Amino acid sequence: MPLFSNKLIQFYTSLRPPGNLPKGIEILYPQKDPQVIKIIKEFYKKYFNDDRPRGLLLGINPGRYGAGITGINFTAPKHLKENCGIEHPFPTSSELSADFIYEMIEQYGGPKKFYADWFIGSVCPLGFIKGGKNLNYYDDKQLAAAVTPFIVDCINKQINLGFNTEQCICIGGEKNLKFLSGLNEKYKWFKKFTPLPHPRFILQYRRKQKDKYIHQYLRALRLGS
Repeated sequence: MPLFSNKLIQFYTSLRPPGNLPKGIEILYPQKDPQVIKIIKEFYKKYFNDDRPRGLLLGINPGRYGAGITGINFTAPKHLKENCGIEHPFPTSSELSADFIYEMIEQYGGPKKFYADWFIGSVCPLGFIKGGKNLNYYDDKQLAAAVTPFIVDCINKQINLGFNTEQCICIGGEKNLKFLSGLNEKYKWFKKFTPLPHPRFILQYRRKQKDKYIHQYLRALRLGS
């Protein structure tokens, strides 16, 4: 059986941006950078170099300061170095979502333990920018329509990598869950969904309750592992 790391590397290094995006929308495609490909290979070989099936968390799409730089979901340059021990050439920036996720991962038992059980992906594995700001795939109806075939193809390919499909943990609350559930009714990828609020929402609007939300994440992960 091929190593999980090799299958993930093949998936992420073979991504090609969808065409026909609406006017004024740019795509975040970090995998076009050879330095990102090098980091992707190092990260997956460090944490996924076995044939164990993982549970799957799906976020929305990469943002400018996290996966849009590193190519690793919910992993900003700061966390790539400080939490994962991977040196890189990127500016040591951070983002709220990655701050929350890696604080949660540390409480789970650290990256090695977490990634032995789970993988964090995205409904759309490439991101979008409009007017210099992050754009979620569902925030623009024309964009959502244009990228839906790409999203379906990418989820099909990820399912075929060998994830546990009993449940999918959906990061991103109502809109991401609604879109993903609608597709799931047609394609029957997952038996059930466990929705969790998005880390950016938590740290931007519920920061004082951060520990409560970390425990919500940990409870969902431990029940699903």
